[in-house]
Amino acid sequence: MALLELRGVSKRFGGLQALARVDIELEDGVIASLIGPNGAGKTTLFNTLTGLYQPDEGEIRFQNRSLIGLKPEQITGAGISRTFQNIRLFSHMTVLDNVLVGMHSRLDTKLWQIFLSTQKYQAREKAAQRRAIELIELAGLSGRENEWAHQLSYGEQRRLEIARALAAAPKLLLLDEPSAGMNTSEAQSLMALFKELIGRYVQAILLIEHNMRVVMGISDRVHVLDYGEKIAEGHPDEVRQDPRVIEAYLGQGVWTARRP
Repeated sequence: MALLELRGVSKRFGGLQALARVDIELEDGVIASLIGPNGAGKTTLFNTLTGLYQPDEGEIRFQNRSLIGLKPEQITGAGISRTFQNIRLFSHMTVLDNVLVGMHSRLDTKLWQIFLSTQKYQAREKAAQRRAIELIELAGLSGRENEWAHQLSYGEQRRLEIARALAAAPKLLLLDEPSAGMNTSEAQSLMALFKELIGRYVQAILLIEHNMRVVMGISDRVHVLDYGEKIAEGHPDEVRQDPRVIEAYLGQGVWTARRP
């Protein structure tokens, strides 16, 4: 049984068909990339997966449970966490507090326990802080816990967003252009992080990515959208040779990157 299944998912905005009968399966232990030209429907698919939009047609199942009709916080609670194309950190909160915010869906502390500062509350707070520190170190930000988020470089903020997404203890991690704005060295480091996450922190990763060096270097599977339709899927080396994919990317020069 697939971890995630999309069957015939469609989404329209007025006369615009943003997604058209999209089918995708994602298995345990897989890093998959979702690629396509600008406006292909990639972020719309993420927004539909995470409850920001509801599909007009089709079915979305996660661990054999339907996600249709669920609110974003319910989908997070079910085990799906994401980052966004535009960084959405709390810039005037510390690195540590940004990660702690990501844990709220997993904490069941009652308001009265906070007011009374019960032993149970204190124990959970300490455990949450230990977990947050672990994720900050994982993201390569060790020692930066008490810095304001806006003091981090762009690439570091991207890593902090990933740490915050992991704080919700997801089974599936959705990453929207995680390597955007990063240099080659930073992108290579990010790829190593993704490999470390699989099996230890998450069961699968699905990322939207325009950096073909990252796509070719990290992906077990690649799914290609164009004008809202899935036009290809498969191993990266297979997808890059697909005539439909070449046509969709014609003139963009994105397939010059080689698999490491």
